Amino acid sequence: MHDGPTDGSDPIDAAHVDLLQAFIESHGFLSWLDLTVEELDRGRIVMSVPYDEKLVNPGSPVGSIHGGIAATLVDTASGFALRSTFDDPTTGSLATTDLNVTYLRPATNDLLVEAEVLRTGGSMGFTDTLVSSVAPDGDQKDVAVGRTSYRLFRDGGE
Repeated sequence: MHDGPTDGSDPIDAAHVDLLQAFIESHGFLSWLDLTVEELDRGRIVMSVPYDEKLVNPGSPVGSIHGGIAATLVDTASGFALRSTFDDPTTGSLATTDLNVTYLRPATNDLLVEAEVLRTGGSMGFTDTLVSSVAPDGDQKDVAVGRTSYRLFRDGGE
């Protein structure tokens, strides 16, 4: 069982990071987002998505990225953070049971998402997630926060 956030002292093998990035690149939607794994530790992941006009809300006066992209990042990063707590992160599966996203301000630049596992058990896992972006003033600012719960299938079963 994993309880609480990690301090980054339990890194995941680089081969698992490469497998995760290869999975992302072969996944239609995730590859379309140009999602990249920046850091991966047991119970924690940092991912990024570069700003692209294709992600912007139509008619947005400030060029803000559609909120569904932030929600996707919360869900995706949370799932991968939870997988990192499995004995083998490439096996088993999980299903989102609850996804909550609170938007704080418009995202108008590259996105960075960090998900940390709050708790995992035999069949359920919970995460906290933060999405940030560089604001027009040049500072990195939080644009959304999320909390998720997942049903875990550590052996790949249902």
